[in-house]
Amino acid sequence: MAIAETQPPVMVPSGNRSRTAFLGAPFDALTPEDVVDLLRASGPGVRFRYVVTPNVDHVVRLNKDRTLARHYNKAWLSLCDSRPIATLARLASVQLPLVTGSDLTVALFQSVIQSGDVISVIAANQALVRSLERSYPSVRFCAFVPPPDVLSNEQALRDCVEFVANERARFIFICIGSPQSERIASALTLHAQASGTAFCVGAALEFLVGAKKRAPFWMRRAGLEWLHRLSSDPKRLWHRYASSVLPLLLLFTGEISGRQKRPG
Repeated sequence: MAIAETQPPVMVPSGNRSRTAFLGAPFDALTPEDVVDLLRASGPGVRFRYVVTPNVDHVVRLNKDRTLARHYNKAWLSLCDSRPIATLARLASVQLPLVTGSDLTVALFQSVIQSGDVISVIAANQALVRSLERSYPSVRFCAFVPPPDVLSNEQALRDCVEFVANERARFIFICIGSPQSERIASALTLHAQASGTAFCVGAALEFLVGAKKRAPFWMRRAGLEWLHRLSSDPKRLWHRYASSVLPLLLLFTGEISGRQKRPG
């Protein structure tokens, strides 16, 4: 029960009435349509802000790492990227719409991103960038591929921050995994020249261009997308998934217990 009892506090941004704490993590109770409407109104000149999409792995890790928790708390939007978490929220009578990073990315390219828009991408490899350019020739992509050790390489992290700040794009996709993506986004909020809206959305761009195959719709609807991803990359994912199950259950037990003890 140690994890559930030492959940980091959730700092709710001023004026964000949709934000709630669940399983020790911040979530915004916005529907996919709400989010797309907000982003449609976002121009390139807004002060830098970012969107995070916590899933089970993220929630478990941020409950253990208070520094990582602060990166999620600082996000402009924190959206539920996990059907299991959304299901647990429903059991706890918490309103928590499912807004996955992959679905949000598709919606952005279908109905928000316009011809001529400048999109910055921090990507794991150039192949992804070339695929984006082929798939969306009317969009101008500015890309940076950092070394794989960004999390422990302060210069590489600074290079990522300066790249985004200098490009001044309307939207930024930081797609090099968690927690490095969230750390870069958090650092950008401290840069005086940084602007635009960034998305920490993992493999969403790879799904968008077909570099990785997403689970069939019926598996997504049934909450089994994790099983499809596990079968696609078992060597990398099995330990991550297996080590998240018990901590998640402990967090949920602590959540229910805490709610029962609250007055009224």
